[in-house]
Amino acid sequence: MSMKSRNVFRLTLTYIILTLIAICAIYPAVWVLFSALRPGSALFSEQFFPSHPTLIHFKELFTSPSFSFGRWYWNTLKIATLSMLLSTLLTTLSMYALSRFRFKGRKTLLTTMLVLGMFPGFMSMVAIYILLLQLDLLDTHAALVLVYSSGSVLGGFIVKGFYDTIPRSLDEAARIDGASHLTIFWRIMLPLSRPMLTYIGLTTFTGAWVDFIFARLVLRSKENWTLAVGMWDMVANFQNSNFTMFAAGAVMIAIPIMILFAFLQKFLVEGLTAGASKG
Repeated sequence: MSMKSRNVFRLTLTYIILTLIAICAIYPAVWVLFSALRPGSALFSEQFFPSHPTLIHFKELFTSPSFSFGRWYWNTLKIATLSMLLSTLLTTLSMYALSRFRFKGRKTLLTTMLVLGMFPGFMSMVAIYILLLQLDLLDTHAALVLVYSSGSVLGGFIVKGFYDTIPRSLDEAARIDGASHLTIFWRIMLPLSRPMLTYIGLTTFTGAWVDFIFARLVLRSKENWTLAVGMWDMVANFQNSNFTMFAAGAVMIAIPIMILFAFLQKFLVEGLTAGASKG
């Protein structure tokens, strides 16, 4: 086999593999979308495409007295947005300090964060639950925002790696001109950190948007539920197993994530490569 034939074979095999991966990734999403448009309450159907598509399930999400989908949607959007803003602020400030400053206990702190990041978050749920109980924060959205935001700081090594790549000569030149540390961070570092800020914001928003386990543990009253908890309750009982409405809710949940990734994908890739390849 000639070199040209080998290249053609490898390229063809690559496209076949990528096509199969794309089908495996897209097929479930398309099935959920068509299920949301299918009449009735069962996901099973003899036809892949709905014969009589309808939008009644989307309407029932907001009009059914048994569910508070609109309230749950607002709760989740509020929690995810506040977590994104607070997490971005905490992560950038803390990792900038660990990258630029040298102080006693710095290496110990970095080592501790690295070790804690190796353990799954589930191990700390009992301790966090007791702490929130003592602080009277159970069944509040503030508890979720604080936990999501503070927990994301432990995974900020990619942000530190990004700041390590920025030349220190920029800091020194600004210090000569009389700029303070806060001014350097605000005027120099933040404009350069746009890809990294996008990465932190997207990952934190997505994590808070789809989280179920911790939200189910903390939130008790139905009006404070998030989308994940409310959607789980929608099909948890056999009497309420309306799977087509559940599929419609899943489509509604995916819309904000799709919009964010569509508009910020370029900055997300830049943030991942900048923080990972040069850290």
